[in-house]
This record gives sequence, C-alpha cells and structure tokens, in this order.
Amino acid sequence: MPPVFAHGRLRLYLLKLLDEAPRHGYEVIRLLEERFQGLYAPSAGTVYPRLAKLESEGLVTHATEGGRKVYSITDAGRAELADRGGELADLELEIRDSVSELAAEIRADVSGAAGDLRRELRAAASASATQVEDESWKAAKEELRKAKAEWKEQARRAKDESRRAREEAQQARRQAKEAQERAREEVQRIAGQLQEQFAKSGGVLGSLAGAWLGGSASGSGPTAPSAPSAQPAAPAPAPDPDWARDVPPTGDPARDLDRLLDRFRDDIRDAARDRGVSDEQLAQARSHLADAASRISSALGPQG
Repeated sequence: MPPVFAHGRLRLYLLKLLDEAPRHGYEVIRLLEERFQGLYAPSAGTVYPRLAKLESEGLVTHATEGGRKVYSITDAGRAELADRGGELADLELEIRDSVSELAAEIRADVSGAAGDLRRELRAAASASATQVEDESWKAAKEELRKAKAEWKEQARRAKDESRRAREEAQQARRQAKEAQERAREEVQRIAGQLQEQFAKSGGVLGSLAGAWLGGSASGSGPTAPSAPSAQPAAPAPAPDPDWARDVPPTGDPARDLDRLLDRFRDDIRDAARDRGVSDEQLAQARSHLADAASRISSALGPQG
C-alpha cells in the first residue's frame, strides 16, 4: 500500500487539527480515521512521537486533564500554518486521493476474494451436482452480495470526497490569489497618494518620494547627500506599477500588507539617510506621514 502521507505532511495536518481545537492524542487518531472514512488509522506510535516533536519545537503545548495530555497549538504553530496555506490546500487534495487509492485497493481485495469464493462455490456445485442447493450455498451467495454492495458504497463515498476536496482546494486558491492582488493594489494606490503629498513639499522630501517610487525601480540607487536647495523640486515620477513585485506573496493578505509597508519604510529611511533631512523637512515629513497613516487606516477600515 502506498504511504498515506508524504514526508512532512502528517506534521502539517496535526497542526491543522490542533488549530481547530485542543485535542488529546487518542482524539487526533480518531479524527484521522474519520477523515479517511475508516480506511486508515495511524497508530499511537506514529502520532504521539510527532506531537512530542512539535512540542519540542514550540509549535504546540500541552496541559494535563483527567490524566491525559491535551495538546494545543501555539502562536508559532499558527504562523507556520499561515505560511504554508497553499501547501495545506494541496494536502487536503492528497488526502482525498489517498482515500480513493485505499478504496481501489479494497475493491481489488474484495474482487479477488469474490473470485476465489465463486470458484470454490462452482467446485462445490460440480462435486454435488445431484444435490439440492442447501442453506450453506444460499449463505455463501448472500455473503458475496453483501461484499459487492459494501465495496460499491465505499467506492462511491471515496469518489464524492475526492470531488469535494478538489472543488474546495480550487476555491481556496482563487480566494487567496484575489486577496493578494487586492492588498497589493491598495498599497500601491496609497503609495501614489503619499508620493503626491511628498512632491508638493519640494526639496529633499520630493527627492525622497521620487527615489522610493521611481528611482529604486530603475536601478539607479540613492545618490550622495547634498545640501538643501532653494530651487523648487522637479516633479516626482509617476508611481512604478512593478514596485515591490519581488516581495513574494505568503497567501495571507494582512501579512503581505505588513511586508509592503516594511519595504516602504526601508526605502524612505535609506533615501533620507543618504540625502540628509533638515528640521523643517522633518516637520513636513511628520505632517505628510500622519496624513498617509490616516488615509491608510481609513482605506483598510471597512475591510477590517
């Protein structure tokens, strides 16, 4: 029989079960058996060592209740689940496929046993062709009928579970992708508004906005510090639509937004350090950043 879980997959699924609710080890084994329609149940020697390993890594913790260890997921465990959201969706598909494979093996076993039984029955009938069919013959045929009916029902359930799992996984992927795109577009829109505010201030602040939203994308990099100029600053370049495209999505829109805001902070801070900022420009920056923070909070508020 092929392995039910690929390498490292049981560890991820244990985190998922504990994220649903705190559980003791026997309950985890029972839930896994239910997910596999009774076709597979891991042994205690498989589950308990993995729970202990997750606890040693700080991903789960336990409390003793009624003489049993009840395991709960930690914040670190939830963080790992969030980072592996796409992998978890694939795992759900793999579980449904494993159910289908186990059902196919059961079908092959039942078919082989039924074939042997038919041959034995034919041999018995041939040896006693002149005898009247007795109760044992009827019982054998009834057992064969029940075996076929049970196999058909198991195959039907496995097929339904596999289909539902594929549909749920596809929907989860679509929703995650849409959420990532919405988060990226929202940050770019707010960044464009912030650039316009910086451009109006002129001087070094206009240069900082240009370096973040235009200069860094062209690969030119920051220039050496220079004294503040009395001349009006040149218009800031238009927002770069490919800004922060190198920041890989995690599948969690809120986490992706945090990363984009970190990138914004780092770009502005580096440009300010390289060019220098006066007290007057610092006051202007504080005003514009307060305005940007208000705009971002207002934009994200209805979704929160």
